[in-house]
Amino acid sequence: MNRKKIAHNRIKILVVDDSPATLEVIQRNLEAAGYGVFTAPGVEPAIAFLEQNSVDLVITDIKMPKISGLELLKYVKENVKGTEIMIITGYPSITGAVEAVKDGAEDYLVKPFTDEELLSAVSKMLEKLANRRAVEAKPLPSSHNIIGNSPGMQHVYRLIEKAAATRVNVLISGESGTGKELVARAIHYSSKTASGPFVTVNCTAIPDSLLESELFGHVKGAFTGAQASRAGFFQIADGGTLFLDEIGDASLSMQGRLLRAIQNKEIFMVGSSRVQKVDTRIIAATNTDLKRLVKKGLFREDLYFRLNVVEISLPPLHERGEDILLLVQLFMEKLSKDMKRPTPRFSDKVLQVFRNYRWQGNVRELENLVQRLVVLVDGDFIDVTDLPEQMRFNLNWRKGLNRPLAEVEAEHIANVLNSVKGNKTRAAGILEIDRKTLREKIRRANLPTDTG
Repeated sequence: MNRKKIAHNRIKILVVDDSPATLEVIQRNLEAAGYGVFTAPGVEPAIAFLEQNSVDLVITDIKMPKISGLELLKYVKENVKGTEIMIITGYPSITGAVEAVKDGAEDYLVKPFTDEELLSAVSKMLEKLANRRAVEAKPLPSSHNIIGNSPGMQHVYRLIEKAAATRVNVLISGESGTGKELVARAIHYSSKTASGPFVTVNCTAIPDSLLESELFGHVKGAFTGAQASRAGFFQIADGGTLFLDEIGDASLSMQGRLLRAIQNKEIFMVGSSRVQKVDTRIIAATNTDLKRLVKKGLFREDLYFRLNVVEISLPPLHERGEDILLLVQLFMEKLSKDMKRPTPRFSDKVLQVFRNYRWQGNVRELENLVQRLVVLVDGDFIDVTDLPEQMRFNLNWRKGLNRPLAEVEAEHIANVLNSVKGNKTRAAGILEIDRKTLREKIRRANLPTDTG
């Protein structure tokens, strides 16, 4: 057994083969790529090693003296958790390779293989391992239903902690669906005034005619229909937090009234000349660029500075790769519990699509998709074919990034022709080129010409 001392945070790989030359080549290439490598000349020493040590990946030959690599495969699957297996084999053993994959090996590599083929196969295996570990992981302790272990969210947690320790105003920015209200609630319920009220105001939902009454309240008889005094949002939130959601959509009239109340910490109820002091902490949220609105004259600069004492910018979901799979797992577990169904499994391709998808609606879109899959997909396995069409297109588009332009163009032309049943006039119209250009492109791409 060759056991080199390796750093604890490196990927650890055990290579098992009865050929010293093969072991040397694989070890040299993997160590050059930065992996920590152990080697074993057969199944028995490999099992002895695994009984005392943990590795991320086992690479084993199938045909070896005394004990087959298939026996090692079975041992790992039954006794070693969290470790992936890849087999290597000669051409005569393809049947054995297929059998091994069916028995639990993730992939196989056929001898002879190049250095590039080895490193590519190992990289793909470790990506699968990372995906599985992500969905099996539990979130770091975080309060108020905010989920995420990514560096971007760790930074958000630190800002929440700092904001909660004070009573200063906070501006939360982020795309729709990133969890701005969750962050606002986390700040409030982590603060010294957590026992006070948390009041949400949708700034787009209050018409100008009702602004002052809704924000500051009114006394009895203040206007027609005011049959009793009524507190406004500022009074209701006194001693707690007033959350101004979508502040970027507030009218200039509303902005002016908010500025005076926030700046002076006092209000006048409609129909009253008596000043009321309010101790209300303001947290505002927006999915628009307020600086840009200020430059355009659509948002008051003085109000912007009053609100933006502490700014918390929430990262979009597509920048939180490791959080996506964690969120998927949590949503699936919750839904499966509610529906009394086992948690479905995702194929590795689906998890890859999730990590690469843009997620315009962020966490909200992801949760809705998971709900739809749980309801509509039969069985306990979800594959790429179960995903919405736009997500499958996203996968095909990304594959195209590594393909020559001519190949991608030829495939697109073929798809358009198929969609119009070979009608070249219609195809040329869709492609926004003339028929002559289309015929030339068909000729160059060697596409069938007997379809219209």
